[in-house]
Amino acid sequence: MKTQVNKTHYNFNKYVDKDRWMSYYYQIGLINKLNTKNILEIGAGINFLKKYFSDIKINYKTLDIAKELNPDILGSVTKIPLKANSFDLVCAFQVLEHLPFNKFEKCLKEMLRVAKKDILISLPYNRIQFFKFELKIPLIPKIHIVFNLPLFFKKFKFDGEHYWEIGAKGYSLRKIKKIMGRYFKIKEIIHPYENKYHLFFILEINKK
Repeated sequence: MKTQVNKTHYNFNKYVDKDRWMSYYYQIGLINKLNTKNILEIGAGINFLKKYFSDIKINYKTLDIAKELNPDILGSVTKIPLKANSFDLVCAFQVLEHLPFNKFEKCLKEMLRVAKKDILISLPYNRIQFFKFELKIPLIPKIHIVFNLPLFFKKFKFDGEHYWEIGAKGYSLRKIKKIMGRYFKIKEIIHPYENKYHLFFILEINKK
């Protein structure tokens, strides 16, 4: 499988904007919430999470098809070169949409095979955001109000990186949840107020 972008795509100053910083914030928080010490991340990117978790003595490995990104494991999510139950947690943040949708289930099956306990995934949510409002009143939690409209009426066209996105025509959230539900229990779906383009799924494995 060929890489879509070269290493220069991950230039820190261009790649990491405010929204991506907030996505990293949620990635770290959700991983900590799952309380595991043995993690595989699909897609090396800038290796931000690996650096963070390695500093606090967590076994954090990355897998990628791009050798130039220096992953710990060279390989594809469609055929992960690892034994079954190799990691407690397997993550894929903004990765699976880079493959044609007909490979989505195969990717889930491979992640299921390699993980012991949990799967953590984020996917892009294709929508128009009409407004976003935050209200802070002393002594009560912040109030967030956002109004989005999924682009369910518009067919998604390959943009050089993404083959599909949730919310576009043919890729409803309901459809994605149905596919995930064939293999996992969906424990939680998180749609961060700070970055409505990223939708997180915590998936629980029930292996017998």
